[in-house]
Amino acid sequence: MQISNKFTIAIHALAFIQLFQDQQQVTSNVLANSIQANPVIIRSVLSGLKGAGIVDAKQGSRGFRLAKSLDEISLYDIFVTVDNIDKTGLFNFHENPHPDCIVGGNIHAAVDDKLLQVQTAMEMELKTIYMSDVLSDLEKAINLSDK
Repeated sequence: MQISNKFTIAIHALAFIQLFQDQQQVTSNVLANSIQANPVIIRSVLSGLKGAGIVDAKQGSRGFRLAKSLDEISLYDIFVTVDNIDKTGLFNFHENPHPDCIVGGNIHAAVDDKLLQVQTAMEMELKTIYMSDVLSDLEKAINLSDK
């Protein structure tokens, strides 16, 4: 699979921004501390989210802020923004099966459509889940851990 951790980093960052954007300056360093990732990676993820119009940040501002409502941000939107799956698709199939081998010469015909079907199903499911769903579950988890 070619899904990187940038997808879950972006989800974490967006949840953090939603919870704290009005209370503190949310910078890449603040997010890096919460996520426990290199600030360079955080800046890369945030740059992609900013380019997609999901977050906003201006010089001298209060850091990163959401540019859209959580109800408008699906997990699919995040996925395609930060995890650019190239033309080969989600699954990274070994490139050169031996064409003269009975399995190697036919494996793509047997598997490629099935893997595309899995990828399509995953993408369709990601389109049904929004950051507002994630934040709701996060707030429930926070409330449970406070007890």
